[in-house]
Amino acid sequence: MTTWFQSPAGWYVLGFTGQLVFASRFVIQWWASERQRRVIVPGLFWYLSLVGGAALLVYAWHKHDPVFAVGQLSGILIYVRNLMLHGAEKGR
Repeated sequence: MTTWFQSPAGWYVLGFTGQLVFASRFVIQWWASERQRRVIVPGLFWYLSLVGGAALLVYAWHKHDPVFAVGQLSGILIYVRNLMLHGAEKGR
């Protein structure tokens, strides 16, 4: 019995899911801004960035693509830091 990570289709599902989650963050940001009638970056934006970026990092690692992997890893560090700042701001 093979796992879905052993098939190319499984990796494509992970890659496309990561792209979908990552892209959905812009819809969330736009929707929040429209509701407030000003530019808003909600915490959900950073969570979607983190989840999508992590899925894409795993996919890049699997594909042995160091350029893609480094780009995703650097983004993940920024997303984590922004979530920390977002949490500190809510705690004030």
